[in-house]
Amino acid sequence: MALHADLTREIDEGPAGPAVGAFFDVDGTLIAGFSAVAFLRDRLASGRMGARDLVDALLSTARFELGRLGFSGLIAATAAWLRDVPEQELEELAERIFARALATAIYPESRALVQAHRRRGHTLAVVSSATRYQIEPIARELGIPNVLCTRLEVQNGRLTGRHLWPTVYGGGKAMAARELARAQGIDLAQSYFYTDSHEDLPLLEIVGRPRPTNPNRRLAAVAALRGWPARRFTTRGTPGLTDVVRSSLALASIVPSFVLGAVPGVLNWSRRDMVNLALTTWGEVGTALAGVHLQVHGEEHLWSHRPAVFVFNHQSAIDMLLLCKLLRRDFVGVAKQEARRNPLFGPAFVLAGTVFIDRSDRQRAVAALRPAIAALKAGTSLVIAPEGTRSPTPRLGPFKKGAFHMAMGAGVPIVPIVFRNALDALPKHGLVIRPATVEVVVHPPVPTEGWRVETLERHVAEVRALFVQTLEG
Repeated sequence: MALHADLTREIDEGPAGPAVGAFFDVDGTLIAGFSAVAFLRDRLASGRMGARDLVDALLSTARFELGRLGFSGLIAATAAWLRDVPEQELEELAERIFARALATAIYPESRALVQAHRRRGHTLAVVSSATRYQIEPIARELGIPNVLCTRLEVQNGRLTGRHLWPTVYGGGKAMAARELARAQGIDLAQSYFYTDSHEDLPLLEIVGRPRPTNPNRRLAAVAALRGWPARRFTTRGTPGLTDVVRSSLALASIVPSFVLGAVPGVLNWSRRDMVNLALTTWGEVGTALAGVHLQVHGEEHLWSHRPAVFVFNHQSAIDMLLLCKLLRRDFVGVAKQEARRNPLFGPAFVLAGTVFIDRSDRQRAVAALRPAIAALKAGTSLVIAPEGTRSPTPRLGPFKKGAFHMAMGAGVPIVPIVFRNALDALPKHGLVIRPATVEVVVHPPVPTEGWRVETLERHVAEVRALFVQTLEG
């Protein structure tokens, strides 16, 4: 069963084709919170905004919320702060803020809705009162080609401190959607609009399928009165106390897991027995405490050819916990040197025989991998992330060749493990694990017999293509 199937069923069973539009608000709908806050926080942290600027910003926002300042006045005040800023500088800043803060704020449920509309061939559009610098990276990540938003004036590559009319707010959203519908042949009567705000009623009222999403109090009341189906997502935003407690217990359970593993370790005088029981226990207990469930396709490939080099796409800090639940025994991991210094996991990783590598020193990294190759030849599998680092989005990074060199040198197969949505449970920079069902696809072992150094790059590209196809599927 596909993840979020209950959420996307009406889309999957509804009309297809580009005449159906799917319009998405951003703040509170595609992402938790407000994109502008991330930019404000960055300006404060960098010193580009002083105390007086902050007070002015807060006063303008308060006047807007109280109805004493229109949206055009609010955006004019915002644009004034950016007078004479090079547009390229703002674009680069937007990419950094997206990677650091906004990418991890995307609701998994909203991502699933966008993907469902794309599968049906619908015309996708973001329609937001925010500026393009805030929302274009989000739209690009989600594969939404049309961005309808408030525009700031640019002359000679610099912002002038003014905005362009009309703003895409309230009735302006309906106007922008109508223009796109005329240009691309969209039938608004067959179209969807997802938003959290009552201020978007003008557009909600002209589409055939209004879909209040995380609605505010006033929109929730309107939705109930008009019979519009409302949805609420809780997978992002401020975590609840229960999530914090469960997450803390899940991570801390690595300690009693190793205490338990010490029993057979001491009785049998076997470090491997200790590690096997400890990792198996942590995988089972940790995921149960965190409320993380695995939906595994191709589970038989985890056991059909061992030893092997298991390669996975590194999405989340809980990937190792998930791998413990999947692989259970007779494997060692490869981690960056910094992981050794983690006060909780560092000692456990050392006990487990983890191979630590210094990515800044290639010669030392190669030397550190020699024990891993020896372990492979002795019958212990290896697990490694060929990307080398976590990504803030499901997008796959380039693969390094180390894992493939080792598999080829030891004469063992490569087994690709694809985490399709580990980010749902814990995104990069996240601190609290959220309950989630993580979909895992394990591909059949890829034999390395006959591989040569001269053809290795092609083999790496072929394995990476499996990951790309699985993530896009």
